[in-house]
Amino acid sequence: MTATEHSIEVVRAAARAASDKLADDLIALDVSDRLAITDIFFIASAATERQVNAIVDGIEDELHKFGMRPVRREGRSGGRWVLLDYADIVVHVQHEEDRIFYALERLYADCPVVDLALDASDPSRKQDSAAETSIPAPDVQAQ
Repeated sequence: MTATEHSIEVVRAAARAASDKLADDLIALDVSDRLAITDIFFIASAATERQVNAIVDGIEDELHKFGMRPVRREGRSGGRWVLLDYADIVVHVQHEEDRIFYALERLYADCPVVDLALDASDPSRKQDSAAETSIPAPDVQAQ
């Protein structure tokens, strides 16, 4: 079983909203084969609690345009790890330190990654595009 087209459309909207709020390390994992309760885990991180909450606000605002509200919301007051359960997708926005510690990607490493269809101009892709356009160091031959 794979994630539905609707789930993929929703997670892409969430990813655009998170990217607009400068979220880092965006990834979506198709967990539909492993979990019966949802199709996709979307994971994003931020450097501060304030930014975590801003990302969550952006995602909720964007998905509200689709007529969607989270079935469940957890962790909002702490701003370290906020979970938004939209049934088809579950959004995890984590503080960078918590993301490293809990390593959700490692737990679901065998799940396929969903293409978020973010273009190279997105802020969340700045590291990838910077690496691709960097000028290589000149070859220095030892004498």
